[in-house]
Amino acid sequence: MKKLFLVLLIVCLGWSCSNDHEENTMIVNGRVKGLKKGVLYLQHIPDSVLVTLDSLQVQGDGNFSFKTTIESPQIFYLYLNKEDNNDINDRITIFGEPGIITINTAWNTFDTQAVISGSASHAKFEEYRKVMSRFNSQNLEIIRSAYDPEIQQDSVALDSIQNASERNIRRGYLYALNFALNNSNSYVSPFIAVKEVPDANKKYLDSIYQALPPEVAASKYGKELEALLKSLATEDNPTLE
Repeated sequence: MKKLFLVLLIVCLGWSCSNDHEENTMIVNGRVKGLKKGVLYLQHIPDSVLVTLDSLQVQGDGNFSFKTTIESPQIFYLYLNKEDNNDINDRITIFGEPGIITINTAWNTFDTQAVISGSASHAKFEEYRKVMSRFNSQNLEIIRSAYDPEIQQDSVALDSIQNASERNIRRGYLYALNFALNNSNSYVSPFIAVKEVPDANKKYLDSIYQALPPEVAASKYGKELEALLKSLATEDNPTLE
């Protein structure tokens, strides 16, 4: 009876460990249409340096698959070395999370036309980026107008353009802060706070942090937001050091 109990205990422990491992596993697979030869790299930035987690030599069909253990949802990059001496359109940004993520794209529009599915965090990330790209495009148009020769000679017009640019930047900042606050249940929320608007007013950053559920607060970017707030508190009160 004791032997049977020990066997059952070992099986249960083995199943539990295997299950925990699978829950923390991210699989990134898909196809790069038209890619005959090249090397794909799965990368991330654990601290401040870009690190390659795995690489794959692609030959012929463009299919690929990567598997890695992930601590919590975070940003990853799928980098393609097409061996064409061209660094344009070579890196796809992925907001990775445990599970299976599928990426379908083409070699000549690698990062611009990629279709990514399987990650709820990435879907939310894309929702945010889509709107922010409009703010960025608007700001480029505003700045471009300042190079008009006639505008260059008109100080009033230049001031107006400067004001328009500053208003647009403020709108983008407010959108980022509101998106993070209104989507506090997403792992994208603390990412936006620490990577997109870390110089925002401390009270807004604190409001975002306080709204995070425990599992998001305990994630990579949740911890980074907590550290940022502690750093800001120390700057305000040097005696806390």
